[in-house]
Amino acid sequence: MKSALRLFAYLLLSALASVGHAQDARKVIEPLLPPVCTVLIATQSEPLNPAINDAPRIQQALNQCVAGQAVQLASNNEKTAFIAGPLSLPTGVSLRINAGVTLYASTDAALYDKGTHSCGSNGVKGRGCQAFISISDAQGGGIMGEGIIDGQGGQLVAGKPESWWQLARRAQKEKNEHNIPRLIEVTRSKDITLYRITLRNSPNFHVTLNRVDGFTAWGVRLDTPTDARNTDGIDPISSRNITIAHSYLRTGDDNIAIKAGNNGPTENISILHNHFYNGHGMSIGSETNGGVRNILVDGLSMEGSTSGLRIKSDVSRGGLVTNVRYQNVCLRNIRRPIDIDTRYNPRAQGDLIPQYLNITLDRVHSLTPGQVIMQGYDAQHPLQIDLQNVVFNGQPAQQIRHVNLRKDQTAVASSEVNSSMDFSGDAARRCEGQFVPFPVTKAPDSRPQLTADQARRYDYLEVLNTVGKAGQELVDPWDPMQDVLTKKGELPLDYLVDPAAKANGKTVFKQVQAAINQAVIDVRILALHAQHKARIYIQLKPGVYRELLYVPATEIPITLYSSDGNPANTRISASLHAALLGSAYVERFGAQFANLDASIQEMFDSLKGRPVVGTSGSAIAWIKSNGFQAKNITIENVYNKDEAAPGAECPNSTCGATAGTAPAVVVHHQAVALMLDGPDKAQFENVRVLGFQDTLYLKSPEIARTVRSFFNRSYIEGNVDFIFGDTTAYFYQTEIRSLGDRSTSYVTAPNTNYKTRYGFVFNQCRFTHDGSANALAGHFYLGRQWFHTQKCTPYGRVNTPGYSCTLGLQDGYAAPAGTVSKTVLETVGKSVILNSRIGAHINQTHPWSDWNKNGTLPYRPAQYSSDDYWRNLQNVHIDPAVQLGYSAQPVPADIYLAEFNNVYE
Repeated sequence: MKSALRLFAYLLLSALASVGHAQDARKVIEPLLPPVCTVLIATQSEPLNPAINDAPRIQQALNQCVAGQAVQLASNNEKTAFIAGPLSLPTGVSLRINAGVTLYASTDAALYDKGTHSCGSNGVKGRGCQAFISISDAQGGGIMGEGIIDGQGGQLVAGKPESWWQLARRAQKEKNEHNIPRLIEVTRSKDITLYRITLRNSPNFHVTLNRVDGFTAWGVRLDTPTDARNTDGIDPISSRNITIAHSYLRTGDDNIAIKAGNNGPTENISILHNHFYNGHGMSIGSETNGGVRNILVDGLSMEGSTSGLRIKSDVSRGGLVTNVRYQNVCLRNIRRPIDIDTRYNPRAQGDLIPQYLNITLDRVHSLTPGQVIMQGYDAQHPLQIDLQNVVFNGQPAQQIRHVNLRKDQTAVASSEVNSSMDFSGDAARRCEGQFVPFPVTKAPDSRPQLTADQARRYDYLEVLNTVGKAGQELVDPWDPMQDVLTKKGELPLDYLVDPAAKANGKTVFKQVQAAINQAVIDVRILALHAQHKARIYIQLKPGVYRELLYVPATEIPITLYSSDGNPANTRISASLHAALLGSAYVERFGAQFANLDASIQEMFDSLKGRPVVGTSGSAIAWIKSNGFQAKNITIENVYNKDEAAPGAECPNSTCGATAGTAPAVVVHHQAVALMLDGPDKAQFENVRVLGFQDTLYLKSPEIARTVRSFFNRSYIEGNVDFIFGDTTAYFYQTEIRSLGDRSTSYVTAPNTNYKTRYGFVFNQCRFTHDGSANALAGHFYLGRQWFHTQKCTPYGRVNTPGYSCTLGLQDGYAAPAGTVSKTVLETVGKSVILNSRIGAHINQTHPWSDWNKNGTLPYRPAQYSSDDYWRNLQNVHIDPAVQLGYSAQPVPADIYLAEFNNVYE
């Protein structure tokens, strides 16, 4: 009678189960990233400082964020790491972790302790640790982004000789309980999301869901070694309406374990289009006493796990598992491809008999045989299973007992199970393309290297071979190394500048500008008389010329040189900075430009009416003449360097100081020494260009037009962005010195146009420093790409409510919204360094910097190639083809930042 009742109940439950929907009851689509309320910037680089705990500032930001928004963790150049103790997500609030950023769980067990002082130890009782990230009694929110959460399970627990994983393994040997924190716990919550995040090295379970209604994991990567004990992937427990989709899971325990304990059933689960690797399988159980129902596993590949499709329970658990459907599953190199067992623990005691009803395997293919386990409890409690198109390559070992096959709702004997599977070896064809490598999250290459073939394209003759509109340049070969400027011997002499000589106003002058003025006049006279002269040569006698030098566009190129081979002995020197008032500029330098040629006067007049002269107006030498040359000369802006220079306001280290007092704080402004304002074929031999910020400005005559300059055997020094601009410039056999008066220094700041083939190229150069403490710290950079004239950034979030920065015709920002133009986006900046020696002051792992910090209006990430440029635009929903009008993404990618054959000293 009891057996008949059991059979009736069995058939009734099977019929009822078939009515249910074996999937998440919600309509689930790919999640969207929520808007950001606050951006937090990383302060750590590896190796980590375990004494730092970022939890207080992260938790404060989370607590202050409103529901529906997210706290974003962002990097700052080489600083890509946060390390924190336990965190809790408030209801509706998300945590967004940017690509390249890692949030590390602290290894300090005391931070996780629940008050029993047991966390980080083994004993009679377990679960003495709170989770790294907890979400409790929440609705909405989650953890998202392309970044990483690293549980540091393999690192030593602070103050202990073992790692979290070693503690767990020892507990197994000693048959006691371990107290180890889980990575993420979600409890009594609704509609929680994990999206595109990578979870790795979890100390214990990666993600547990307890009494959760509505959970989506989409595009998630779980990555923990196969020997890390009790590191389940995602465990829904007494929860409902769960979707895990398009994810990649490799763990040391169950990849997924669907469980139902004393808090009720687990139901309506969709496991869709996922890839599993090492682990213990796609599991249900072993906690099944609360009941598990309505499970769909569709589009799963599994490789290298101990079990494949697994249902496990025993008499200590019991419960009903029903309406489970596996379809479109591919298995390979799995010990037990099918592992459905009601006697999971043969030593278990109890009378709670588990029942597995209405289990369907449809289009399940195993490329390797392994072992098949299908084991009902007894004849009165058989496993009810339907096998449709189950294919193995080879004959698996089988352990099949108490199994009934469902065919057309008719129960048949378990002896037919074997004949219901296909061992013909057709699985490989059916699973073609389904197995993919685990997508390891790689940090971006922050020091990209050219190949030898690519490097050959940076020979100076190739770089300097074209001129004109970017993308439509004309071939115009130029070999500056063959110019007489580079050879030994005397140069011709047309004009002489000698402070000790008697000036005649025609060929002999005491000031450089006066000689330039006469040369400009004479060039015009020669043109009127149709007289040809290839070049005008002006010789400077050694001395310090405290003046500005403005050279307008001329029909005949000008060479400025000293016969003294030491450029330090012949200096053009003055002090001028970008914040100087236009009226002060006139007062200090007006007399120098009185009664000069109109073309020179026009340059002066263009500045005097400005409220402040600005960066372009701060140049000591302002050159507009094509073919301009200089040799054996120093051009220096002594702003903040030399109190005696005209226009000087404050020397770098003594302004405001009196005997026995500390120097006053130095105010820094842009202060250009040499500006090449549009000239083509400008050439410098054995020159020194000295300044602090913005020393050398290389400016095209118009946006996206290529002009060329060449520096040989020269010396350039500064501290911030001290070689900057948008022209093509070649630096050969030149020393580039970083001054360490600031904590951070950037050598270059190119804003090369997207279509311009070459930006700055350094070949056989030396990048040196001044020996200061700041320089020796090794945190200086080879450069950052100038985000020229931007007013807002589309690439990051600014901590302003409602912030947005979208593509527009103009560049502007009025909080909280702004626009950025195509012209500004295209200032990508290009700089390549070859065959050079780079000093210890340059960051060796991350030598190229972002343009300002994420979270600020000027931010733009470093872009190493056109691939980065396109990707970054697409990530902020700007389509380069549709919205910017590009025909196609460059293939191969255009190089923006790169090195070749450099030596770090």
